[in-house]
Amino acid sequence: MFRNNLKAIMSIGLVLLFGLTGFAQMQKAEIKATGLTCSMCSNAINKQLKAMNGVVNVSTDLNTNSFFVAFENNNAITPKMLKDAVEKAGFFIGSLELTLSSEDLKKKESSYIILDENVSNSTTDTKVKVYDKGYLTHKEFKKMQKTFSKVPTYALDNEEDYHIKRVL
Repeated sequence: MFRNNLKAIMSIGLVLLFGLTGFAQMQKAEIKATGLTCSMCSNAINKQLKAMNGVVNVSTDLNTNSFFVAFENNNAITPKMLKDAVEKAGFFIGSLELTLSSEDLKKKESSYIILDENVSNSTTDTKVKVYDKGYLTHKEFKKMQKTFSKVPTYALDNEEDYHIKRVL
């Protein structure tokens, strides 16, 4: 009996230990979408973003095809979830900028890989840009592959890692 309980407790502990992925919590996001031709296109993306659990507000700038997203505190939204929402609407991300808190960025279990020292030394909320495939235009991603060729994780194309750099 004791042995079965111990196995159950250990199994639950392992699931909790390895099943939780740490992300720096996003406070805001600015998404520039590609492929939009009219206000109906932006409306489709707007609806997908607003339907996400943890999104407080979405505002749109039709002149720049930009979507400004505000999140609830303690949300579990990841950049991949934002990307999936835009793609579900039938479009692609041309640029993704996030506002992250400095303490969240310093967490060791974070899935954000910092490409410049300015981000890790920050003491305030920091605006960063994601430089991975699917978060840039194809042309810009090709250019970044050359720029970040010495970063071993950049070439791996792991969708759970996000390479970021501070936006000045």
